[in-house]
Amino acid sequence: MKLPRGVSGGELVRSLERAFGYAQVHQVGSHIVLQAESPRRHRLAVPDHKVLRPGTLNGILRAVAQAQGISKAQVLRRLFG
Repeated sequence: MKLPRGVSGGELVRSLERAFGYAQVHQVGSHIVLQAESPRRHRLAVPDHKVLRPGTLNGILRAVAQAQGISKAQVLRRLFG
C-alpha cells in the first residue's frame, strides 16, 4: 500500500488514537506528543501541520510499526485502510 498524500497532523493523531490506543500527553509548540502503553510504553511526536511531508509520515509509521511489533504495511491498513 502506498503512503497517502495530504494527511494532516491532526488526522494522523486521531487515527493513531483510534487504531492503536495512543493518547495525547501534551503539546509543545506545533508538535503533539502521544503515548501508548501497550504492548510497551512508546512516545511519539507528531507535527500539527496542515499536510505532513511523505518522509515525516513514513518515519512516524515506521516508529509505530516497530513499537507495535507489526509491519508498516499493517499499520497503513489499520490507519487508512
